[in-house]
Amino acid sequence: MVLFWPIQQELDCISDSGRVLGKIKFDGSKNEYIFSLASQSTVLSKQDESNIVERLAGLSSGKYVIAMQDDD
Repeated sequence: MVLFWPIQQELDCISDSGRVLGKIKFDGSKNEYIFSLASQSTVLSKQDESNIVERLAGLSSGKYVIAMQDDD
């Protein structure tokens, strides 16, 4: 299981053990959501990868949204 936690206009992807796997953010130049690993040494399990791919697809389709934060 992967938790998706909104931070600013990004989603932290956190494993069920509490390890940050990476971030999902919107790339305006490509008009798509992208996932970036937390570090080069981060290894995703098949289940983690599947959860992240499903979340990316859901964000692209509008099934999910990244909550926007107003710092005013």
